[in-house]
Amino acid sequence: MITRREFLDTLAVGAAGLAVASTAKSYAQILGSNDRLNFAVIGVRSRAYAHLSALKANKKDARITYVCDVDSNTLKKFADDTQKEMGEAPTAEKDFRHILQLKDVDAITIAAPDHWHTPMAIAGLQAGKHVYVEKPCSHNPAEGALLVQAQQKYGKLVQMGTQQRSSPHTIEIVDKIHNGLIGRAYFAKAWYSNVRKSIGTGKEAPVPPQLDWDLWQGPAPRRAYTDNIQPYNWHWFRTYGTGETLNNGTHEVDVCRWALGVDFPDRVTSSGGRYQFKDDWQFYDTLVTSFYYPDKMITWEGKSCQGMKYYNRDRGSAIMGTTGTVLVDRDGYEIYDLKGNKTSEFTTGQETSSSDLTGRDSMTDAHFANFIAGVRKGEKLNAPVSIGNVAVTMLQLSNVAWEVNRELQLDNSDGKVLHDSEAMKMWGRDYEKGWAPHV
Repeated sequence: MITRREFLDTLAVGAAGLAVASTAKSYAQILGSNDRLNFAVIGVRSRAYAHLSALKANKKDARITYVCDVDSNTLKKFADDTQKEMGEAPTAEKDFRHILQLKDVDAITIAAPDHWHTPMAIAGLQAGKHVYVEKPCSHNPAEGALLVQAQQKYGKLVQMGTQQRSSPHTIEIVDKIHNGLIGRAYFAKAWYSNVRKSIGTGKEAPVPPQLDWDLWQGPAPRRAYTDNIQPYNWHWFRTYGTGETLNNGTHEVDVCRWALGVDFPDRVTSSGGRYQFKDDWQFYDTLVTSFYYPDKMITWEGKSCQGMKYYNRDRGSAIMGTTGTVLVDRDGYEIYDLKGNKTSEFTTGQETSSSDLTGRDSMTDAHFANFIAGVRKGEKLNAPVSIGNVAVTMLQLSNVAWEVNRELQLDNSDGKVLHDSEAMKMWGRDYEKGWAPHV
């Protein structure tokens, strides 16, 4: 690993050599690079490829200078793919903390596991970086509140990866709902269906030589490596993941909340279980959650292992009002009258699927474009963490309601649980010594 000074010296020498030998075209590219934001992509499996595609789509304003992962094989592949797609070779680095020390990194994108989102984002803010962080922005409600506080303190931008906030057709239909398209909207139903397989029963195993297991765990309390956690199944373990509710429900519930114009609810209930398989999966595979407001309601139904679709969609949101209903998903929307007769529709001409775990799409491209414009031009973010964290906290509280198996009464100003000390113990988490995030 080269030092920061060695890197900068090498960069200066390389730039000088290029300036002497370049054609007029390449020289113009070097000059133009000063106007582009330098990105570091952290956590480079799966969803990171959507970050790569989005930054490629916004190449005139952004470049990838660093890529980071604790798995050396994954890191090398992503670095090679980045060079092929962006036309420039990034520097590969295992430890994100080294990247944060570099002044030539303007922004970081975080596609690491959930338990890393807030600690890494806060570290980025403290280092003076703008942050694009995948949903959920936090592992638990305390972290989400801390991240919002950190963003306000350090003043850099934080965009959460709920990319449907930047979808033109979703922006359009939500605006129409707000302007009375279906009368007074009062009920929203969100759902997600998939056919995930069993993760089996894990066995302790030697840590793969390419993986830094200690750094992978980071802020989480240490445990032995088992063969069914990494690289994806961490989603289903409480120490690292947040269950399907946060993994996918965040998107649709955020749309529902946006369409109804509501923030934290007064009450939340949640029921479900692990029904499809008997294995190490620590969350539910089937969950029904309800959020109650004085005059509105949102429900979310998650089916991780049962692919039955609703309204011919494996995921989506139905917004119901006094005069009609809107069905909206990533591929378009349909409008119905009060009796359920379709009166209008719009389609993007694309078909997304819940089985797509990467999500390279125009919405993500647009979401990154909005983030970049926010940094460069002061454009208003479509999903700043202060907004994104509301749906995240709501769904984390639905996990808590499921854990304690009772309705939770909430303070609708900040989401904190009222009159239930057992539930409030789950507001935060335990950290490995020395790793707790702070502002």
